[in-house]
Amino acid sequence: MTILKSIRRVLPKYDYLYLGDNARAPYGTHSFEVIYQYTLQAVRYLIEQDCTLVILACNTASAKALRTIQQKDLPEINHQLQMTNNKSRRVNVLGVIRPTVEIVPSITKTGHVGILATPATVSSESYVLELEKLMANSQKPIAIVQQACPMWVPLIEAGEHKDSGADYFVEKYLREILSKDPQIDTLVLGCTHYPLLKEKIDRQLSAISRQPSAIRIIAQGDLVANSLANYLERHPEYTSQLSLNGTCRYLTTENADRFSQSASLFLAEKISAEHISL
Repeated sequence: MTILKSIRRVLPKYDYLYLGDNARAPYGTHSFEVIYQYTLQAVRYLIEQDCTLVILACNTASAKALRTIQQKDLPEINHQLQMTNNKSRRVNVLGVIRPTVEIVPSITKTGHVGILATPATVSSESYVLELEKLMANSQKPIAIVQQACPMWVPLIEAGEHKDSGADYFVEKYLREILSKDPQIDTLVLGCTHYPLLKEKIDRQLSAISRQPSAIRIIAQGDLVANSLANYLERHPEYTSQLSLNGTCRYLTTENADRFSQSASLFLAEKISAEHISL
C-alpha cells in the first residue's frame, strides 16, 4: 500500500492492479522456498490478468524470490507468451531493494548505515550485498549493520501499530541497532510496512539517540516510484503495452470487506476490493 500510494502519485495516468496476499502474510518469517512459491503464484496470477510489469512491493519477496523469478521463471513465461499471444508482448518483474540502495551513498555522511527489516530480508543479506556491490569502486568506505524487527509487521497487520503497546517494540529494535553501531547516520526502513511506524520511530529516536537530528530515515515509497518512472522512460517496449485510464483495482486473498475498510482509511479514499484465491 505504501508503495502503491507513491507510485500512483508519481504516475497517475496508468492502470494498476493491486494484489495483497493478506491471507498468507506476513512473509518475513517464512523459509526461502515458501516465499518463492507464494511470490511466484502471485506473479503468475497478475501476468494472467494482462499485467505487463509486476512490482514486488515487498522487501521480503524482493530479497528472497525476485532473482530466482527473473532468472528461472521469466524466460519461460515470456517464451509461453510469445508462443500463445501477440509476438510483441513481453513482461517483467521488478523489486524495491535496488531503488532504495541507490540513494543511500548520497545520503550517508559517516558511511554507517543501518537496515531495519524482516528476519527473512536480514537473513538474505540482500541490502548488504547490493550496497557493497554499489560501493565496490567508490573511495567512500561503508559500514552496514542489520536489525531484524519480527514484531513490527504483525503489529501493523493487526492494526495495533498506533497504540502505546507498539512503543516497546519500536524502542527495542532501535536500541539494538544503535548499540551495534552508534555512528549510524542513515536508517533504511527495509519493509514497506514500516513507514506506518515512522512517527513512533522519530519519537523513540529523539528519546534514545544522542543526535537524533543527525540520523536520516529512508522510506521507500517515493524512491521506488521515481525509479519506476525512470525505468519506463528507458524502456518504451513496456510503456507501449500499458493502458492509460488512471484506474486501480484491488484484490486480496483475505476477507475483502475487512481489507477494503483498512485500505480505505490508509489511502483516504473509498475502495472496494475483490477476494481471490491463489
